[in-house]
Amino acid sequence: MRRLSRRKALSLVKELDAFPKVSDSYVETSTSGGTVSLIAFSTMALLSVLEFFVYQDTWMKYEYEVDKDFSSKLRINVDVTVAMRCQHVGADILDLAETMITSGGLQYEPVVFELTPKQREWQSTLHRIQNRLREEHALQEVLYKSLLKGAPTALPPRDAVFMQSPDACRIHGDIYVNKVAGNLHITTIIETFCFTGFVSKSRCGSSCCPPSSPLHAAAYNFSHRIDRLCFGEEIPGIINPLDGTEKITYDNNQMYQYFITVVPTKLKTYKITADTHQFSVTERERVINHTAGSHGVSGIFFKYDTSSLMVTVSEQHMPLWQFLVRLCGIIGGIYSTTGMLHSLIGFCFDIVCCRFNLGVYRRREVSLQFLLRRLASGPSS
Repeated sequence: MRRLSRRKALSLVKELDAFPKVSDSYVETSTSGGTVSLIAFSTMALLSVLEFFVYQDTWMKYEYEVDKDFSSKLRINVDVTVAMRCQHVGADILDLAETMITSGGLQYEPVVFELTPKQREWQSTLHRIQNRLREEHALQEVLYKSLLKGAPTALPPRDAVFMQSPDACRIHGDIYVNKVAGNLHITTIIETFCFTGFVSKSRCGSSCCPPSSPLHAAAYNFSHRIDRLCFGEEIPGIINPLDGTEKITYDNNQMYQYFITVVPTKLKTYKITADTHQFSVTERERVINHTAGSHGVSGIFFKYDTSSLMVTVSEQHMPLWQFLVRLCGIIGGIYSTTGMLHSLIGFCFDIVCCRFNLGVYRRREVSLQFLLRRLASGPSS
């Protein structure tokens, strides 16, 4: 009984076979079929290789949400060179809550403002990258994924051959501020004191003191170069909008303003996870001339404001199951499509040949004399 039930089950499964086998004696091969098969297999192989490259690649996913972290501090990384001596220039921050943040985290280093040929070449390369980033926004995703090593926005050191007496001041370091709108201003010492009523200890040696050696207004020179300006955690390889910016002025009362909107950003890639900030910037510059109605203080001002939205940038990868489904779709689709096209073309070819008596459909002409001879000869012949 068990054998009978097993045979019935096997026969039932056999009847459900959706892939019946055809005997080799009923299969006919042709040159056209072999050609189509060769084209189909080549296409399958090519598309399968391309699909594998797509599977290896990743893409960046952007998600937006409200920034609920309002109690933490915002880190500002600064590296600006001003064409004035360090004893005449200072930097401070005043935020919207009228909280004065001193520049204790900044260092003032006497340097030469003019770049060496190697440094100038580096700056030209950085400018070309900046121009491409403004035109091709997708390149920023490449920077997120690659994270170029060695911090390409770092100015190469000056060679000993080009050593000169310092005529400029490099202000670099980081400052932690409140996450509210503020103003980072770089002006002369006397204007910094008048503007805020405070000069940091690191600049003059006491908690509050006026400048001891004021500089004449005719000697002001706010030509500057921004080697780096970013917010949040520094990520090597990320190029910020103001990196490499250089402004040259021949007027002693020039005012430069940079209006910056900072967007908190969480970066999650397969190489790094960091809390950083992106920003957009609008530039403005004008000459201070009180007689002409252009009032203000000459200097360099970075007015920043934080956005209430936070962006999460995460690197995504195609799952394995999706890759296998797409691969099966490519192979099965090409196999079925080429089979149907081959049958359709063969059917049309048969109709055309039959209509115009071509190929195997050509009618054979039989002479009348041959037919008469066959009839006269009879069955015996």
